[in-house]
Amino acid sequence: MDSVRRAGTGLNSSAVSERVSEAAVREREAGEEARRGEQVHSGFPQDLGRLAAVWGAKHAEWRRVAALVEREGWGAYDPERDDQGSDWALERTERRQRYLDVQAARAAQRRDERDALVAELYLSAAAGRLIRGVAERAGLLPAQVLAQLAERVVVGEDGAVSVPSFLP
Repeated sequence: MDSVRRAGTGLNSSAVSERVSEAAVREREAGEEARRGEQVHSGFPQDLGRLAAVWGAKHAEWRRVAALVEREGWGAYDPERDDQGSDWALERTERRQRYLDVQAARAAQRRDERDALVAELYLSAAAGRLIRGVAERAGLLPAQVLAQLAERVVVGEDGAVSVPSFLP
């Protein structure tokens, strides 16, 4: 948990033990509040079950840090030397980035969908025959040829609309 790693930086074994005790108290209090549905410490609404879970996770992480400092004989906690914590932090960062990438892709897709145009088009018989002939030669559907035409439309500065030559 990144907040524990940041808060623990430079703390000696005694200070880390104090943080373990504080997290235990907060976990217990938040759990009791969640069971009673009360909010003792805050004046604004919050998800009490989530708060209890967060303090439970912080308590577990502080215990892990305390055990690491004790086992390794460190004078103070150094997150750079904490291989497991660093691996977990990297995994969280990668997960967060994947989530953000998915959200950005969804937002782009929604923007594209808003900009998309679905149209029902009636062409004269002559234009219809021409489009069908082009589509048949290209192995496409007439709607695909029209879509390719529309994608290549160029509007000049004077408002003139044209389509440069292309092969569908």
